[in-house]
Amino acid sequence: MAGGSDVAEAALSCALCGKPAHLQCPKCVDLKLPREDAAFCTQECFKASWSSHKSVHLKAKLCTLGTAETLGDGWLYCLKKGQGRTPKLPHFDWTGTLRPYPISSMRTVPSHIDQPDWAIDIKSPEQIERMRETCRIAREVLDAAARVVRPGVTTDEIDRVVHEATISAGAYPSPLNYHFFPKSCCMSVNEIICHGIPDARKLEDGDIVNIDISVYYKGVHGDLNETFFVGNVDETSKQLVQCTYECLQKAISIVKPGVRFREIGEVINRHSSMSGFSVVKSYCGHGIGELFHCAPNIPHYGRNKAVGVMKAGQTFTIEPMINAGVCRDRMWPDGWTAVTADGKRSAQFEHTLLVTESGVEVLTARLPSSPDVFPWLKP
Repeated sequence: MAGGSDVAEAALSCALCGKPAHLQCPKCVDLKLPREDAAFCTQECFKASWSSHKSVHLKAKLCTLGTAETLGDGWLYCLKKGQGRTPKLPHFDWTGTLRPYPISSMRTVPSHIDQPDWAIDIKSPEQIERMRETCRIAREVLDAAARVVRPGVTTDEIDRVVHEATISAGAYPSPLNYHFFPKSCCMSVNEIICHGIPDARKLEDGDIVNIDISVYYKGVHGDLNETFFVGNVDETSKQLVQCTYECLQKAISIVKPGVRFREIGEVINRHSSMSGFSVVKSYCGHGIGELFHCAPNIPHYGRNKAVGVMKAGQTFTIEPMINAGVCRDRMWPDGWTAVTADGKRSAQFEHTLLVTESGVEVLTARLPSSPDVFPWLKP
């Protein structure tokens, strides 16, 4: 409502609370809509009614096309879900006389009923305990991999260490044969953003390498990753990796019941852009538990449209991918390896999180025995 004009006639009432109105929606003024529908007493009333009031603007634009009356209010839902954030009416060759009608609000399902993977899953205490065990194994596997990172070692050799450490813990390496992925972990070097396939290339002095570990144990998955320095790394790469680590930590710090999932991307985008880096938009964090990837989706970029708020008992990952150059990505012919469009480097960090009654528990947190490899964590 910033920039709203004064209402000339004090006789008008607020469209929300009915009090005398002194402000008017500037968009309604532009569209020449009836004044009684656009008047508000305060900015607060305007903001509180915005989610419903803005549909008036879209309907008015449809009316300018001469079609709003024939299509009915239900078409607003079609535009919002299908056409996406544009008032332009898509062409449709109606086959009969039926048209969309208003759609009622989404109905709820009692919490005691089992929910599919696209519903937000609240974990039971027993499931949470299994998640803790699994994530502890995943952390120990990543630590084992970190200890062998050095110039001259191949990413395939690190994958062997990951595979054997996972098996010895009685767990299954989740990536192995997942949609036919051929290895037990993802290994992303330099300009690879994510999903790099371990191979015979030897790590070189100055590389950075992300190791992404996922394990399946007692019916649930745990997922985490970190980006490591190989030998002597240039200053820009050091700044990139540290910034990415900080992005994850800042995002984790806001996790608690009632926080909107979309706010995670705002925090990450703000910190990365202040450091001169960009956020990858093609990949996101995700719900995790008995399913490897499920709702909710957690975008890492600003002004995203993620739906829902955090609730105690939810488990999900946050895994920002931050690029030294542009945010755009390309795919190698193998169908897995995502790389930066400009060939500049990318870094990533990931944790599996549990929303608690008072905040957050990092299920894949570093252990006292975790290797001391990040300079900014040293005393």
